Amino acid sequence: MKNILVVGSSNTDMIIRVPRIPKPGETILGGAFSMASGGKGANQAVAAARAGGRVTFVARVGDDVFGERALANFAADGIDTRFVFRSPGSSSGIALINVGDRGENSISVASGANALLSVEDLDRSNDAFVAADILLLQLESPMETVEAALRKARARGVPVVLNPAPARPLDDAILGLVRVLTPNEHEAEILTEIAITDERGAREAASRLRARGPASVVITLGERGAYASSAGFEGLVPAFRVDPVDTTAAGDVFNGALAVALAEGRSLAAALRFAQAAAAISVTRPGAQPSAPTRAEILALIS
Repeated sequence: MKNILVVGSSNTDMIIRVPRIPKPGETILGGAFSMASGGKGANQAVAAARAGGRVTFVARVGDDVFGERALANFAADGIDTRFVFRSPGSSSGIALINVGDRGENSISVASGANALLSVEDLDRSNDAFVAADILLLQLESPMETVEAALRKARARGVPVVLNPAPARPLDDAILGLVRVLTPNEHEAEILTEIAITDERGAREAASRLRARGPASVVITLGERGAYASSAGFEGLVPAFRVDPVDTTAAGDVFNGALAVALAEGRSLAAALRFAQAAAAISVTRPGAQPSAPTRAEILALIS
């Protein structure tokens, strides 16, 4: 079992099922309300643990019931929470999610304690970096903390998978510290100014991103699959065909499973197939962390 280190965010998702995503200024009466554990970092940590990794999570939660619930859920999935720090007087992160009948979603986030994850917290988590076989990062934490984590991993020879979400511009100094970059179509367009409407656009964007530093670029394309570009493999890996119920956290599940497969030494093509299977299962289930499949489920779908 490989050691997967995840540095990132933890939220509680408050979810409303609606007939469709409301337009600005519009009120839509929805259906069922539910709460689920979420946050890109936490989602990816849970996905990696269920996919077969030994996961350590570095994060911050508030000194509230949502933080307590998050810690209990991480422990239930076997995640090492020694470095999930409490922030007295701060709320835990909250995400408000509308999910439409076709599985599409819109999300608003109040960062809370996530915005307090600091470089000093990384220093307090040094043992986790020493033991890590791979580091998985996203962009819901302060950028100075993300950059410090990248440099800390580089100093120890730990490969990094960076999911550049939520979308924002990144400079070459950051991208040069990344082994595998995993934007979706929108994030890739923010980084390259190339509109991705087909495989050709994905190929051009991936090539431009690789030229800026990452050894491999994987652009996720939803139901079309993922376009990968690396020294040993280039091409579109098709998605598994499923009927989506809720696409929330599909990208996070993909990244968590991908990190596990890469840490285990699988080729990029094989790792992508593993990650695609995990994501395909997740969209058939509601919620963020509740949708993440087990390793046995992933392997069953592949076979």
